[in-house]
Amino acid sequence: MRNIFLSLFAAALLVGGTGGAPLAASAAETLTPLSALAAGDLIRGQAFPAVYYYGKDGFRYVFPNDKTYKSWYGDDFSTVKWISDTDLGKIQIGGNATYKPGFKMLKINSDARTYAVSENGELRWVTSESVAVSLYGIDWNTKIDDVPDAYFGNYHLGSDVEVADDFNPTAEMNAAKSIDMDKDLESPATLDITDNAYSSATLKVKAGTAVRFENKGTSNHTVTADDLSWGSGTMHTGDVYSRYFTEPGTYSYFCSYHPSMTAKIVVE
Repeated sequence: MRNIFLSLFAAALLVGGTGGAPLAASAAETLTPLSALAAGDLIRGQAFPAVYYYGKDGFRYVFPNDKTYKSWYGDDFSTVKWISDTDLGKIQIGGNATYKPGFKMLKINSDARTYAVSENGELRWVTSESVAVSLYGIDWNTKIDDVPDAYFGNYHLGSDVEVADDFNPTAEMNAAKSIDMDKDLESPATLDITDNAYSSATLKVKAGTAVRFENKGTSNHTVTADDLSWGSGTMHTGDVYSRYFTEPGTYSYFCSYHPSMTAKIVVE
């Protein structure tokens, strides 16, 4: 998935806001090391001004357009942390960010209905103008953003808003203090890889948990499903691979370089 949030706010992300060239790759002292990142950070690489949200689960989340970013941060880019392109490439993409709940209403280009936005990209049809006025004021029709059809898949439909009491924009915004909270992201379970074994032969997790593997050995390793349905590819020393396990079951895996290294994840 390619982040298209590359141009509209590029100038705001340039050094000092002067409109000059992006940070030179040689200015390494200005870069934040990967180990210093914290959940909730806004990050970008060196080559492009695309900004991402660094989630609690260790994935980065794409802002598909400038309006989605502004729903969370307005025009403020002051907290964006620059990291090397190499480090940025090590952080897997977890998906797209969606609008901050309650901030504005949305319309999809191919759909005439107007929707309020609730937690985790839930769209709720505002069924009448009178309800829209109650929720967003007499100028409600100026508080609607159009969402391209291509982004509709980021959202899902919820119950209709038939009366004003069905939806409270202020409460929705207050409940979503961060994208972590909005998406209900949690810290991943962690597994280390050494040159002899995985740190846990059997790891038990709840469905919907992310598992983070890190190669702490000196050799190349992989995390490869027994049935080859998923895998990390080659992991060099220090590389990280994360995967969500959403369905209950037993997931056995091995190292392609060292087949005697085996383990399993039991998802309950």
